[in-house]
Amino acid sequence: MSCVLVERKTGDRARVCLQTPGRHNLSNGLAAIAAARACGVSLKDATSALMNFQGVRRRLEVVGTFRDMTVIDDFGHNPDKIAATLETLHAFPGRLLVMWQPHGYGPIRHMKDQLIQCFMDNLKPADHLLMPEPVYYGGTTDRSIGSAAIAEPVAAAGHNARALPDRAACGDELVRLAQPGDIIIVMGARDDTLSEFAADILKRLKER
Repeated sequence: MSCVLVERKTGDRARVCLQTPGRHNLSNGLAAIAAARACGVSLKDATSALMNFQGVRRRLEVVGTFRDMTVIDDFGHNPDKIAATLETLHAFPGRLLVMWQPHGYGPIRHMKDQLIQCFMDNLKPADHLLMPEPVYYGGTTDRSIGSAAIAEPVAAAGHNARALPDRAACGDELVRLAQPGDIIIVMGARDDTLSEFAADILKRLKER
């Protein structure tokens, strides 16, 4: 992602080229430059430092590519972050195979309508959404509303969306569906094993 930055006060210009894609990342980068300038860092040094920044772990992190199939690990967990990720990846060719693991039963209950609308607005006809049940750490959490409460209305709106029994089933389906040109996104928060899951998907694609 890149732009030409013009500093209003001085008229100085600098080209900003980020190693991370997405308008949201560019906005964050410009805010970082503004903060650096306020601290007295030169525009040249601020933009140079930013262009060397390789991003944050699990934010559109590329796990690997095999035969034009790319696996991405992403922290997206609420409607705004999910939408930003999907919008960014749709700037690249290929359909999206999305596995989103909700980060709890409470978030599904409290953000259900917003999540449904998010996927309805940001999935394209060829994309697929697969959802295991939310991550659960035990206790007395109300588990009466699960992933089907999101996937079923999205599917009813004409999208490819399914709630599957568990993450293993989602992994099997991702590997089955994947074809050259696809971008596979493993999304979710509060579960460090999602990164291992994403790495395993890439491994299975290579062994397929």
